[in-house]
Amino acid sequence: MKLLIQGNNITVTESIHDYVQEKVEKAVKHFQNITTKVDVHLSVARNARINDKHKAEVTVYANGTVIRAQEGSENLYASIDLVSDKIARQLRKYKEKHLRKNHDHDDIEELAIETPIVENLIGDREPELPAESVRMKYFAMLPLTIEEAYEQLQLVDHDFYMFKNSATGEINVIYIRNHGGYGVIQPRQNND
Repeated sequence: MKLLIQGNNITVTESIHDYVQEKVEKAVKHFQNITTKVDVHLSVARNARINDKHKAEVTVYANGTVIRAQEGSENLYASIDLVSDKIARQLRKYKEKHLRKNHDHDDIEELAIETPIVENLIGDREPELPAESVRMKYFAMLPLTIEEAYEQLQLVDHDFYMFKNSATGEINVIYIRNHGGYGVIQPRQNND
């Protein structure tokens, strides 16, 4: 398992690195057969009005699935503890779901193997830094059903999840509605 630890507005000291490594390894130790890479991002907000200044975000890459959790608190070590517990719960939930649907998982795994991931995502364009307020993310989109996208949304700890709909071949977004439940955004067909 590859572990990458980064800091924003904080220097990742040897003691912080060792603590993160110990906690993350403990959280994923029962899932090392499916975990390939773990990214940890630690940050400290400089704004005095923010209560939970110390944030810890963990992203686990497991069998082509991204599992993400983030937590914040007044103390960096407490944030690391909280996010480690949360990621362990999400990994257990992921593994339990996929053990129950083992035959469906094999179909998705075959599809993932057949679709090569392009290493150079920018192609012949010139690399450039985005505007300060925009963060660009690139990822491969395997075709998913709405139900599979719903499961992925639960694993990434975000309010939305963008996916390629296997039924239509179009890009869709599933999101958590403010008043409960979930919604799906789909492109409207033009009748020009």
